[in-house]
Amino acid sequence: MTATDNPLLATQDLQAFDAIKPEHIGPAITELIDQARQAVDRAADPALPPTWDAVIEPLDDAAERLSRAWSAAGHLNSVVNTPELREAYNASLPSVTDFWTWVGLHEGLYRQYRRVHDAPDFASLSPARRRIIELALRDFRLSGVELPEQERARYAEISSREAEITNKFSENVLDATDAFALYVDDEARLKGIPSDVLDAAAAAAKADEKTGWKLTLQIPSYMPVMQYADDRSLREALYRAYGTRASELGDPAFDNSPLISELLALRAEESGLLGYKSFADKQLESRMAGNPDAVFTFLRDLAARAKPFARKDVAELREFAKAKLGMDDLEPWDMAYVSEKLRTDRYDYSEQEVKKYFTEPRVIAGLFEVVEKLFSVKLETVDAPKWHPTVRPVRISRDGKLVGHLYFDLYARSGKQGGAWVDLDRNRRLRNERVQTPVGFLTCNFAAPGENRPSLLTHDDVITLFHEMGHALHLVLSEVDELGASPFSSVEWDAIELPSQFMENFCWEWPVVSRMSAHVDTGEPLPRALFDRMLAARNFQVGLQTVRQLEFSLFDMTLHHQATGLSIEQVLAAQQTVRDEVAVLFPPAWHRSSHSFSHIFAGGYGAGYYSYKWAEVLSADAYAAFEEAAKAIESAGGDTLLPAVGERFRKEILAVGGSRPAIDSFRAFRGREPSIDALLRHSGMVAEAN
Repeated sequence: MTATDNPLLATQDLQAFDAIKPEHIGPAITELIDQARQAVDRAADPALPPTWDAVIEPLDDAAERLSRAWSAAGHLNSVVNTPELREAYNASLPSVTDFWTWVGLHEGLYRQYRRVHDAPDFASLSPARRRIIELALRDFRLSGVELPEQERARYAEISSREAEITNKFSENVLDATDAFALYVDDEARLKGIPSDVLDAAAAAAKADEKTGWKLTLQIPSYMPVMQYADDRSLREALYRAYGTRASELGDPAFDNSPLISELLALRAEESGLLGYKSFADKQLESRMAGNPDAVFTFLRDLAARAKPFARKDVAELREFAKAKLGMDDLEPWDMAYVSEKLRTDRYDYSEQEVKKYFTEPRVIAGLFEVVEKLFSVKLETVDAPKWHPTVRPVRISRDGKLVGHLYFDLYARSGKQGGAWVDLDRNRRLRNERVQTPVGFLTCNFAAPGENRPSLLTHDDVITLFHEMGHALHLVLSEVDELGASPFSSVEWDAIELPSQFMENFCWEWPVVSRMSAHVDTGEPLPRALFDRMLAARNFQVGLQTVRQLEFSLFDMTLHHQATGLSIEQVLAAQQTVRDEVAVLFPPAWHRSSHSFSHIFAGGYGAGYYSYKWAEVLSADAYAAFEEAAKAIESAGGDTLLPAVGERFRKEILAVGGSRPAIDSFRAFRGREPSIDALLRHSGMVAEAN
């Protein structure tokens, strides 16, 4: 089969996403795996000279073609899932998993990398290439190449099964989410829900040839109900459905219980084969934190600081609910509702009021302006093949030269995984004196536009968009010439959130917010007085939010810091133990958040969820450099959009990717070790709550 017949075999700069069909996946992946296997065997030939050009370069060529085709298939499976696409993807998944496991266990290739490392020419390689070789040798060891033959075979079996489980876990969450629908005919039950949400619900019901309104577990439908619906029973119904997704309490076909137990057992066995006490010990071998004890100490120290603030948040909620709403007892499905009422009462604004000022086109324009000013780049929407009509391809250039492309896929829809993420189509690479520019996907799940009305974003949505743009900038502004040192290949997992969380800070700067806001009806910018009230509420319930993140992080580390697997009953017991330690709010016993915790069971964050808080220390401290510069420059007027500091951030953090350890990049930018002070200051946790 040729590239003419199969778009997944083509090598053009931008993929023909509109031409890729399920039937293309199998043949393309089979052919590319065959080519990659031949390349591996050639690279492992001991007759080759132990040089970069002879061993690494041709191997990268073959592996990159396979990775790009598989990335496209996986991306489409996540954002336009159909039964046919899922079947084709799942049919090729074992072959892809087996291939990468085979590479990791290839003794000949491992020996060849050792020869390159031990050769006299190694010292003359660039620092990035030396780091790639050293990380590859570490990864070979972590992939089981040094195991005896029988144990290597078992390791391969484990890897294959783990890939199947994580994929099935995601499918179950997606299917359980899409399967739920609550049709409401009594309009009185919908009192309090914003009109734009009701319009979308009515349109969804009509599309299903139903009367009334259709409520779903998609976030643009679910969250407004939880925050605004006056009908307590309606909130309870959706809370219960959302909290029991993909569990034994729902459709048995989507139950993730056995997958969780099996995956934990396999991860523990895999780690034991490699000589580690637990999966957490294995994973932390390649992270900034270094070992589980450091993570537990970090999380518990932060919990001790945050818990007094969280207790105060809960006390205020209960007091307000009783005094203003006549609610003597608060149930879990009341928390978002009462919180929004309290926010509105205390700060004199609601999220729905603010939302009218953040139209998606205006926010995107504002985001582009921030990126262009900070990093001296140009972002332009371009025509390119795409997988859905609402996708926006964007060309990014610097000094007139192309540096990369991003595809923005912003709206929730059936068949699309929930959440927000950035993934890559291909990395930057220098090959034959030509720079291959990176291409990435930026995916969110915002409410879709109405018939004659743009999509309206909450301020939290705006923050999410800026967060994901930080990840995207890490990819497209890399100046690393080698695949193995690209940002998503070799930046430590607990530092990967630094650029994303850094970008969130600009959503709280008046010069930025004023330029990217315009009322959907009048076109007026967000009033300064309203922004000031938002700013005053920035750390509203920060204690609760912090301990919730710490609960997830400690739960993840507890599950994975075991020498053996855990039954689902033990998983739930471990979750309760963690809650008893750090939480101040407790869900019902039937709640099953673990069963849809895709980050750790399907998204690569197993024994790594702590990374969000770990990297938040780095990101807050990095942003403090902009704050300090703004104070020092009288003409800046407090505006942190400072190109000179942005250029240093680009040069020392974004451009270097994974060509050096993340801590070295941070030190190069900040001139010192990271400090937690900025995080505590930004969070308002600078003194113990009374």
